[in-house]
Amino acid sequence: MLKTTLLHPEILRVVARAGHHAKILIADGNYPASTKRGPHAEVISLNLSPGVVNVVQVLSALLSALPIDHVNTMGIPPDDPYAQHGEPPVWQDYRAALTSAGSTLSLAPILKWDFYKQVESPDHVLTIQTADQSLWANVLLTVGCRTS
Repeated sequence: MLKTTLLHPEILRVVARAGHHAKILIADGNYPASTKRGPHAEVISLNLSPGVVNVVQVLSALLSALPIDHVNTMGIPPDDPYAQHGEPPVWQDYRAALTSAGSTLSLAPILKWDFYKQVESPDHVLTIQTADQSLWANVLLTVGCRTS
């Protein structure tokens, strides 16, 4: 039996092969996962119904299973038609998940178009498509090194 809370066999297969600097995208339900991805990335769909599964649930499971060096959110250009005032409320949930996992990492927004470029990198190994309905809920993780 696994000790991690991450149990999905296909996700485990991909993350087991991922090395330092690999990128894993946890995409919300609006993200164009079929077109905005790296040349080597696999897409795993966990979008059962609206809101099920959501990004924070996937983030928590991944944090239980592998070391993470960076957590990037999709930053909001002020002229974007879906821009909102202030920070998206879901980002507080991500901070809570990081704290709960014992992480001291901070969220680092990358503006939308630069975020897409980061995802399209050859280092991008996995997109986990969720059914999260929150706007600006995408999270890009950079895998770290196991040190013990």
